[in-house]
Amino acid sequence: MGLGLPLDPERCRVNSLVELPGSSPVAGVVRWDPAHSLWNGTMLAASLLLAPLLFSWGALAACLLLASGTLLLGHSVGFHRRLIHRSFDCPLWLERLLVWAGTLVGMSGPLWMIRTHDLRDWAQRQADCHDYLAHRRRPLADAWWQMHCRLELECPPSFDLGRAGRDGFYRFLEATWMAQQLPVAALLFLAGGWGWVVWGVCVRVTLSVSGHWFVGHLAHRTGPQSWLVNDAGVQAHDVPWAAIPTMGEAWHNNHHAFPGSARIGLYPGQSDWGYGFVLLLEQAGLAWNIALPEHLAREGKLTRVAPEHRHEAQPAVAVTAGRA
Repeated sequence: MGLGLPLDPERCRVNSLVELPGSSPVAGVVRWDPAHSLWNGTMLAASLLLAPLLFSWGALAACLLLASGTLLLGHSVGFHRRLIHRSFDCPLWLERLLVWAGTLVGMSGPLWMIRTHDLRDWAQRQADCHDYLAHRRRPLADAWWQMHCRLELECPPSFDLGRAGRDGFYRFLEATWMAQQLPVAALLFLAGGWGWVVWGVCVRVTLSVSGHWFVGHLAHRTGPQSWLVNDAGVQAHDVPWAAIPTMGEAWHNNHHAFPGSARIGLYPGQSDWGYGFVLLLEQAGLAWNIALPEHLAREGKLTRVAPEHRHEAQPAVAVTAGRA
């Protein structure tokens, strides 16, 4: 389970972002993003207009099964814990398979996801940032911004996507991320007709995209906290009710505290199916160098704001990070 890894401050760095002189996350303009807006709007319209007419229990089951699989294998493990935070190592073929599953979630391509995540990650660690990056607007305004717009900063940082940016398969997925739904739609049509297509693609994408926004909005607005990140202008909260549908990603306060950790649900009762899948990969010999909170150099960077959890699952956390 990652035992023996050295204490490593690099595990928590923002991997792809290159801060340039004068880079600022504060000043910028929010503009309409036609590609994502039309995509998300079309998926939503089909869900509202067609899904009720084509409902069946089989179509609903296909929707939930595909959503669960792509969110677990793709978004949580492939995109977030492996490609973005590099919190464990695995064979390249497996990484590509997980990233393909993440692309099937329907939010965007892998390179866009890296840039979007790392820009927000970097911005929230600064003393202040644009409302877009902090989810400060009211829910409806923030939903429009996040799912239909993009932020253009006046003095943006640069990005170096490294190996991922040079990977031909990832560049292919980036160019065809919408079209990746077509083979899924074809299989769904063969299995159950148009009802399965609408529920298995349109409803699933709508639930995944809107759910991702909603949990992200709440995770930066309200909810339990165990830690504050010192000097960060934006703090995170946990969203306990969303732990299972997000595969553990909803323990967002833990993630802000230990961003390089493959384990996000740190305490008893904090379900983390994403980490559970990483452990299954380790048992199969397909994952190694799994980073946990005790492997991250966080001393002096965190302040404990909640009592220690009884029978705490990660006793080294409090020692490593320090306590208020």
